[in-house]
Amino acid sequence: MQGSLFDTAGTIGLSPLDAVRRTTLTDGAWVDLLPAWLTGADDLFNLLAADVPWYAESRQMYDRVVAVPRLLCFYAERDALPHPVLAEARAALTSYYMPELREPFRTAGLCYYRDGRDSVAWHGDRIGRGATEDTMVAILSVGDARGLWLRPRGGGEAVKFSVGHGDLLVMGGSCQRTWEHAVPKTNRAVGPRISIQFRPAGVR
Repeated sequence: MQGSLFDTAGTIGLSPLDAVRRTTLTDGAWVDLLPAWLTGADDLFNLLAADVPWYAESRQMYDRVVAVPRLLCFYAERDALPHPVLAEARAALTSYYMPELREPFRTAGLCYYRDGRDSVAWHGDRIGRGATEDTMVAILSVGDARGLWLRPRGGGEAVKFSVGHGDLLVMGGSCQRTWEHAVPKTNRAVGPRISIQFRPAGVR
């Protein structure tokens, strides 16, 4: 992994959320971005890569079973998170977004993208309430930056972000219902990235 020149080694912590900047999409969807929200992101990446009980999944795709191209770990509401700063992050996000979300962030799903071959296809988090209700998914990224792209559901021009090294990206409003997002494969030489996705209860 190529470390960030702007990171503060040895100090893992959060900056204020006041500097977050919103991009308004169509149909009531929006995306907030805050670069380098987490300091010490490279150190946190190393800790998570070593300590989280990562597992691989396989899924049925038409007539065959294929390996999910990334490693996973899910922390339910009452599970202890793998580092105290993640509990702090979830609490800070809940406090900041409560006027809009009107409920706390509760779960944390972790994805480990080991290299440019690991990816996630176009999708929305529509398992559970996300299929019918406005909600939020807050993604904290550590490790090398990777593309996180969004497009209107069913196709259209993509809005492209690059997130890593402690960046925060929050998808809100109708985003999960009316837009899709993906982490595309890349042939570029990229290092590993871990994303931590905070969600309210009943949203996957």
